[in-house]
Amino acid sequence: MTLRKAKKIYLENYAGAIVESLNWLFQFALALSAFYFIALLKNIFKFSEYPNVSEWLKIGLFLFELIIIFWYLYKALNNPGLFRNIDSKLKLVQHIIAEEKNNEQTAVTEKVYSEELLKLKKYMTEEKPFLNPSLTIQDISDAIEIPVRDLSILINHKLEQHFYDFVNTYRIERAMDILKDVTKSKVTVLEILYEVGFNSKSSFNTAFKKQTGNTPTSYRKNL
Repeated sequence: MTLRKAKKIYLENYAGAIVESLNWLFQFALALSAFYFIALLKNIFKFSEYPNVSEWLKIGLFLFELIIIFWYLYKALNNPGLFRNIDSKLKLVQHIIAEEKNNEQTAVTEKVYSEELLKLKKYMTEEKPFLNPSLTIQDISDAIEIPVRDLSILINHKLEQHFYDFVNTYRIERAMDILKDVTKSKVTVLEILYEVGFNSKSSFNTAFKKQTGNTPTSYRKNL
């Protein structure tokens, strides 16, 4: 439950590798769950008619434990960002809206939201902040001088898109332009994904297929 909440917060506020790291955290949680389940079976067999099974499970757990430890260390050394805490000030948009209602705060008018949306789209189109693989909603807030709270509600609630998906939309459009450019036909997909702000092939392919229905390679072939 904590990981699911963290993922939603990340999607609403970040557009980089920090979101993708949650996939590993889910995998790690599943691995630990499997470990404790086997440990439970070991203890059950220990007091049953098959104590020898318990001994074999004990050996298996020891090997499994080593695998988990080495896996954990490998990830820690190669991706130290995985172990950074979530910004405690970040809140889910639904909680922000609920707080506004409870506190009877003056809601931002639709006219203001429309003006802010135009300002946001202009900034995204002209300045291309999405090319930054570590872009956060705070970065855009500082650049266009719209409070993070209002910007978060605008993107995640009014546009009904997570910030992560909102930014990836611009990245994919940029990637599509490069793929269509005949003068860049020799530029590889790997080079393109890094150029437009992605930092992994899997996340790029997933986002590209979600938006276009094709993989980058098949999209280029069908042009």
